[in-house]
Amino acid sequence: MFRVAIAGTGGLAQYIAYYIDVETPHQFIMLSRAPKPHLSAKGYQVVVVNYSERNGLRYALAGIDIVVSTVSGSPQLNLIDAAYYAGVRRFAPAEFEGQPSLRPLINDVFDRGQLQALDRLRLYRERMESTVFVCGILYERFAVGGMASAAIGGSTGISNEGDYLIDIRNFKAKIPHYNAAGREVFICMTSASDVGRFVAKALGMQNWPSELRMQGERKRIHDIVCIAEGMMGRHFERMYYNTDHLEDALAFAESSGNRKELLKVHSLIATSESRYDFLNPNLNSYAGFVPTAFSDWLAANWASSR
Repeated sequence: MFRVAIAGTGGLAQYIAYYIDVETPHQFIMLSRAPKPHLSAKGYQVVVVNYSERNGLRYALAGIDIVVSTVSGSPQLNLIDAAYYAGVRRFAPAEFEGQPSLRPLINDVFDRGQLQALDRLRLYRERMESTVFVCGILYERFAVGGMASAAIGGSTGISNEGDYLIDIRNFKAKIPHYNAAGREVFICMTSASDVGRFVAKALGMQNWPSELRMQGERKRIHDIVCIAEGMMGRHFERMYYNTDHLEDALAFAESSGNRKELLKVHSLIATSESRYDFLNPNLNSYAGFVPTAFSDWLAANWASSR
């Protein structure tokens, strides 16, 4: 049995807490910037911390074996330092997307301090084991209200309904169909609930590899759109993008000065470059459960909105 600290209290952190609570013997605390009465009412231990005070963080982490972070930027860097000096054995940074090796090393518009966090963890790896949880795209990107409706991804800038690939409510889709090599584009996807369950299962592993990859489904972009069309019972207006189209869209977004539109285009480019596609989901076989199918999840999420 381990003592676990979950940094953050958003939607993903709550899923992780839930599955630790109901499916493992581990004890956990949740680190929060402010009291969370609704979480305390569930019996969760919420510890209020100031991420800029490393001594306070060290005190909060006394006796903790594992930290799972859902906070980013300088708060996470301070948390990593505090965890190391508090004697924490394992640390999982706030990643929960594609493989880090597929991201650009410079000028990544989606980097929220992840690169620095991974560098810091490499420095500490001799005494503090770490892994990156790779899950691809969260199903919640296609939810009613988007990821924001589940209190996930607020810092990404594109967490609202219709911000990524498909605007289901308005029957529109932007499809990076083929990559620069002429191959069809795939993405891996996992529901946030299943991510929480996978993470809870991984806590008890004897060793953590550098990446723990989980996968609900791996699908072509074209097939994801077809699933949404079938659910809604009508064809969507489709815009197909090749590499040249994406470059033109990027130039236009940059000239407009609209940051949100710029992030949307960058998300299409990242998708076309297979940043969210991977094989060998090594955590699936260990976890021993069948993840939720995307079509089932989507139909249930949109059931009251159709």
